[in-house]
Amino acid sequence: MTAVTGPLPRTEPARHVSPYQSYVYAYPHKTAYRKMADRPRLRTLWATEPKDTLSLYLHIPFCEVRCGFCNLFTRIGAPDGLTGAYLDALERQATAVRDALGDSEPVRFATAAFGGGTPTFLTAAELERLCDIAEHRMGADLRAVPLSVEASPATASADRLEVLAARGTTRLSLGVQSFDDTEARAAVRPQRRADVEAALGRVRDARIPVLNIDLIYGIDGQTDASWLRSLDAALAWRPEELYLYPLYIRPLTGLGRRAGDADPAWDAQRLRLYRVGRDHLLAHGYEQQSMRMFRRADAPPQGTDDYACQTDGMIGLGCGARSYTAGLHYSFDYAVGMHEIRSIIDDYVSRPAADFAHAEYGRPMDADEARRRHLLQSLLQAEGLPLADYAGRFDGRAPADDFGPELARFASLGWLEPVEPGASATLRLTPEGLAHSDAIGPELFSPAVRAAMAAYERK
Repeated sequence: MTAVTGPLPRTEPARHVSPYQSYVYAYPHKTAYRKMADRPRLRTLWATEPKDTLSLYLHIPFCEVRCGFCNLFTRIGAPDGLTGAYLDALERQATAVRDALGDSEPVRFATAAFGGGTPTFLTAAELERLCDIAEHRMGADLRAVPLSVEASPATASADRLEVLAARGTTRLSLGVQSFDDTEARAAVRPQRRADVEAALGRVRDARIPVLNIDLIYGIDGQTDASWLRSLDAALAWRPEELYLYPLYIRPLTGLGRRAGDADPAWDAQRLRLYRVGRDHLLAHGYEQQSMRMFRRADAPPQGTDDYACQTDGMIGLGCGARSYTAGLHYSFDYAVGMHEIRSIIDDYVSRPAADFAHAEYGRPMDADEARRRHLLQSLLQAEGLPLADYAGRFDGRAPADDFGPELARFASLGWLEPVEPGASATLRLTPEGLAHSDAIGPELFSPAVRAAMAAYERK
C-alpha cells in the first residue's frame, strides 16, 4: 500500500489515487507487528500503566461461513470440542492476564466487547461461560458498562440473544451487508432476506438497547436504487446505529482473485453510493459520527462510557485480539489464510497457563507513533480533535507542529474545516474529508510502519 504524500512532479502524467486506501480501525495495523524475541512479561508491561479505565475485548475466531470480502482472523466452523477447548484456553489466558495486572491499584473496565469472527457462533451455554470469564476471571461488571456484541443473522437465535440481554449487552451489531439476495450472493454471503428480517425481529424482541446494522456498498451489480432499497429495509427497523462500509477486495479472501490495480470506475461507484447513503440517513434523522458510523439522533444513551480509545489501555483476550499499553501494542500471530488461521488457533488452545503471561508479537510505540495514533483516532471522527486535548497530552504541542505538511495538504484539498480560535478550537474534517477518511488515515502512517506493513509476508 502506497500513500500519497505530495503532488506528483509536473513531468509525470497524473495517476488515479483511490479514496479507498485502507480502513484504519486501529494504528498500527497488526501487519506491522513482529515476533518479539524477549517475550516481555505482562506484569512488567502493565506495572506502571493506569488501570482504572480499561477496555476489555474477547475474541471468538469462528464463523458459520466466511464472506467473500472477509479478511478477519476467523475459521469456518469448528470440529467437535474445539469451541470448548478454546474457552478453556481463554479462561487460562484471562487468569494469567488478571494476575499480571496485579492488585496494587484498582483494576476497572469501563467498556467491553465480544468480537470475532462471530461470537454468537457459540451456543447459549458457551456464551454464558464467555460472560463468566469476563466477569469472574477479569473482574468486569458487564451490567454496569457498555457491552457490544457482534452477531450474524444465522446465529442470532432467541436463546443466544436471551443470554446476551440478561448478561448486560447494551449493543448488538448485526452483519447484514445487503437486504438484496442477489447482492449477498455476489459478496459470497449466502443468506436470504427473509432470514435476515426474522433475525432482526428476534433482536428487537430481546430488547437490547442499541441495534446496529452493517451494510456494504460497492458490490457487483449494486445500483443507487438497490442501495436505497437496502437502506430503507434497514431503516424500517429503526436501528439506533448504522454502519456503511465500502467493499474492499483484499488478498487471500474469497473475492481476492479480483484484487489488482486501482479501478477508477469502481472508486467512483463507491464514492457515489457513499454520498447517496450518507445523505439518505441524514435526511432520516441520523447523525454522522465517522465515515462509517451513523447514529439515530433520538437514540437512547448507551450508558456511562469514560473510555478514550486514544489514551486508555485495552486488554484483548483470544488468539485474534490485540492489547494496548502506552509503550507496546501486542497480540498473537496474525494470518488471513485458512490453513494458517487453523494452525494459530490449534496452538492457542494447546498452550499452558504460563505461556499467557508473556507478550509474543507486537509493535513498540514511541512518542511519534503515539502522536500519530492520537491524531488518527481523533481526526477520523466527525467531532474532530480538540487542540487543547492534543496540547495537554503532548507537552503543549499542536498537531501542525508534528504533521504540518500532511495537514496543509488535507486543507488544500478541502478536507479540513477552518479552525476557529479559542479554548474550544478543534481540528475537524469537512464532509468531503470524512468521505476520504480511507485516504487520509494511511497518509498519516509513519515511514517505519509503512515499511513494516510492506514487508509483511501474507499468510
